[in-house]
Amino acid sequence: MPTTDPAVLTASGLGLTWPDGTPCLHDLDLLVPPGRSGLVGVNGSGKSTLLRLLAGDLAPTSGHVRAYGRVGHLRQDLAAAAGDRAFVDLLGIGDVVRALSALEAGETDPARLTTLLETIGDDWDVAERTAAELARLGLDTTVLDRHAADLSGGELVRVSLAAQLLARPEVLLLDEPTNSLDRDARLRVHELVATWPRTLLVVSHDRALLEHVDRIGDLRADGVRWYGGGWSSYVEQVGAEQRAAVQAVATARADLRRQKQDRMDAELVLARRKRVARRAEATQGLPKGVVDAKKNQAEGSAAKLRGVHTDRESGARDRLEQAEDRLREDRTLRVDLPGTAVPRGREVLRCRDLVLRTGAPVALDLRGPERVALVGANGSGKSTLLHTLVGEVPPAAGTVEVLVPVGLLRQGRDDLDPGATVAENVAERSPGTPVQDVRAALARFLFRGAAADRPVAALSGGERFRAALAAVLLTAPAPRLLLLDEPTNDLDLDLASYYALVEALQGYAGALVVASHDQPFLDAVGVDRVLDLSAIVTSTRRERHLGAPQASSWRVR
Repeated sequence: MPTTDPAVLTASGLGLTWPDGTPCLHDLDLLVPPGRSGLVGVNGSGKSTLLRLLAGDLAPTSGHVRAYGRVGHLRQDLAAAAGDRAFVDLLGIGDVVRALSALEAGETDPARLTTLLETIGDDWDVAERTAAELARLGLDTTVLDRHAADLSGGELVRVSLAAQLLARPEVLLLDEPTNSLDRDARLRVHELVATWPRTLLVVSHDRALLEHVDRIGDLRADGVRWYGGGWSSYVEQVGAEQRAAVQAVATARADLRRQKQDRMDAELVLARRKRVARRAEATQGLPKGVVDAKKNQAEGSAAKLRGVHTDRESGARDRLEQAEDRLREDRTLRVDLPGTAVPRGREVLRCRDLVLRTGAPVALDLRGPERVALVGANGSGKSTLLHTLVGEVPPAAGTVEVLVPVGLLRQGRDDLDPGATVAENVAERSPGTPVQDVRAALARFLFRGAAADRPVAALSGGERFRAALAAVLLTAPAPRLLLLDEPTNDLDLDLASYYALVEALQGYAGALVVASHDQPFLDAVGVDRVLDLSAIVTSTRRERHLGAPQASSWRVR
C-alpha cells in the first residue's frame, strides 16, 4: 500500500552504478513519511547502499535525496568505520568532553574560552545525556575510557547506536541494529524502535523488531512497495498477493493455450476452405477474372481471421508476462553436507583446565555428533572461545585438542579475501577440486555463472554470508566439527536462506558448537547442551537456560 503521509525523507530518480560498471540501484523514487518504517528485500537488492545514499554517506550516480532535518545513520559495517577510536570519540562527544574538561581545569585565555564555548554550544548536559542513553542500551559510563578495538561486536553496536541518539536526529536510519546483540540488548533496541517519536527507517532481518514498525517497504528491482503494519501484517499481505498472482498465472497460461488452439483450429478451417475453392475452380470453369476476385476475397478474409487470432494470442501472452512479473522471484539456498558424520562416542573435542583470555574458565568436551549452544551477554567471550578452539587465540591457561577436521564461520565473515572472487576463495580452501566442481557447488549457494566471479568486496552482507558459509562447508576435508558465530545475523528476511541453513544443520551428522542469540534458531537445530559464559559455568542441560523448545515448523533432531 502506498503511503499518503507527508514525506520527511525523499529520493527522486535515485541511481547508483559502481566504479566497475555494475548497476546497483536504478531510477528509484522513495517517500519516507514520519513514524517507524521497515525496509526489507533479498540480499543484494541494495538495502544498505540505499541507507548510505539517504544518509549522504555515498553520492548517487543520478537523482537526488532530500531530508527534512538531521539524519542519523547506524551502519552495518561498524568495525571498519570505528577503527580504534576512543570511546568518547566513537560516541561523537569527544570534542565537547574535552572542552568541558578544559573549562573545569580553569582555562583563562579569552580566545581559547571563546573556542571552547562554541564547541560546547548547548551540550552542557552531555555527561547526563550520555549516561542516560548508555543506560537505555544496557551500558554504563565505566566504559568511557575504552577504545573501539576493545569492544565486542554487540557492545560496538550499542555504543554506535548511543552515538546516534546523542546527536538527536530528526531522521534515524538503522542498518541491522540487532546484529550481534544478546537477548537483553535486543529487547532494549526493540523498545527504542517501538517508542521512537520521530522518523525512523530500519533495515533488519529481526522479525520481532519489525513487528514494532508502522509500515514495511519491500525493495525490489522495480522500486519500493509499501505495506501497512508490522512483520506479521506484511507476511499476510504478501502471501495474499502471491496466491492471487499464482492464480493469475494459471489463468493466463490456460488462456494462452486456448488462444493457440483457436489459432490452429482457424488455420485448419482456412486450409479446408482453400482446398474446396480449388476444387470448385477446377469443376466450374469460371473466367480468370472471377477466379482472381474470389481468390483475393478469400485471402483477405483469411488474413483478417489470422490477424484476429494473432492479436488474441499476443494479448494472452502479454497477460501471462504481466502475471508472471507479479510473482516474487525468491531464490532458495540449497546446502548439503557430505562426509561430515561423526560416530557416537567418538571423541571430538577435549579441553583441559581451559581458561579464556577473558578470564572465564571453560569445561567443554564433545563426543559424537553433540550440539552445544554458547550463550551469554555481549563481551562474555563467546567469539573468543570459538577462536580459541581453532587455535587463533591462545588461552590464558589450559589446553585444547580438536580431534577431527574443524570449520569456523566467523561473525564478521572477515576470513574471506576481499580482493579475490567468490570462486577463488572457495577453491583456495579446497585444493585439488576441479574448477567445474567448485562452480557447481557454488551454484547451490546461489552463486551461479558470473556471480561466482564477483569479488568479495562487492558483496552485500547476506551475499558475504553465503560466500563465507560456502568457503567453510566446501573445505577439503569436510568439517566434522562446525563452529558457528552468530550464523543468522545476515540472512534474507524472506527466510529462504534461514530455512535452508536450519534444514542443512538438522541433517548435519557432525558435532556443532554455535554462538547465537536467536532462540528459535537454537530450538530448530536441536542443541543438546548450553554453555553460559555470562554465569561462567560448565555446560548444563539446555532447559535450564533456553527453556523448553518452542513450537517449530522444522524437524528437530
